Amino acid sequence: MAVVLGYDESPGSVKALDAAIEVAAAFGEPLVLVYGAGAPGGVGEEYRSHAEALQEIGRKALAHAVETADEAGVPTSVEIVDAKPAQAILQVADQHDARVIVVGNWGESPIKGAMLGSTPHKLLHLSTRPVLCVPAS
Repeated sequence: MAVVLGYDESPGSVKALDAAIEVAAAFGEPLVLVYGAGAPGGVGEEYRSHAEALQEIGRKALAHAVETADEAGVPTSVEIVDAKPAQAILQVADQHDARVIVVGNWGESPIKGAMLGSTPHKLLHLSTRPVLCVPAS
């Protein structure tokens, strides 16, 4: 089992990192850091360029999270997945038999999240595992 965290360096995910480290430490489980790097479109050179750029952004974002978890003594692994964030997190949670999924919230209203399809909103409705949604403020 593991604790799975969707992380992108947004204010909500930075707060969620602290909560995920606390949960992983409490259960003595590794923390799996996930970055969904699904580029828009689906074919062609432009798609390939977008995908490579998103993967590089993901590597840089996750490096900070790994450093923070290392300082807390929590073992980590990193997954950069070629999928939209919610789908990437769900996929990795299944692969690692996650005890819980942790995700940050930007503080948007439930209606806005439902209309725009926020990652926390999607996870709360699609996940078969517990989801801990951490507010940014």
